[in-house]
Amino acid sequence: MPPEQRQAKPALAWPDAATIVRIPLAVAFVLVDDAVARATFLAVAAASDLVDGYLARRFGGSRFGVALDPVADKLFMAAGFWVVLRSHVLNPFEIGAVLLRDIVALLAYVTTVVLGRPTTLPARAGGKAVTVCQILTLGAFLTGSDLIRPLAWATGAVSLYAIADYMRVGLFTPRKD
Repeated sequence: MPPEQRQAKPALAWPDAATIVRIPLAVAFVLVDDAVARATFLAVAAASDLVDGYLARRFGGSRFGVALDPVADKLFMAAGFWVVLRSHVLNPFEIGAVLLRDIVALLAYVTTVVLGRPTTLPARAGGKAVTVCQILTLGAFLTGSDLIRPLAWATGAVSLYAIADYMRVGLFTPRKD
């Protein structure tokens, strides 16, 4: 379709409401010291991530939502794993493994902005798997499960796969300028 016939994306759309919910949930996760409340925040954050994706695919996303969704995701995970770090259940290296994909994504984004070539990559299965693993790791923390350490390392391993996959797509796929 020629550019003049394409309808411009709105600045905000309904999926953004589901995305924005994760920001106060991230703050609440840090401030509240109750495992049941935190588990509720985690469940609502995970559900809002599913809902915003569904709504964006079904009804269309927004210009703002493209940037807002990954920021809200990473903010919630950073807040969640800040709480885990403060509890000393996992060491900083293990937290780094769990958040590796997010750290690399942030560095890649900053690099593209500095180089004047900001870009977005579509969601990939590896990235979705990392998010699921992060949620499971937070769930293990909240329930006091002995699986937290193996889940943290599994999340780090899946992150390595996701990073390699995103690099392959981002570096070796021709740009459509």
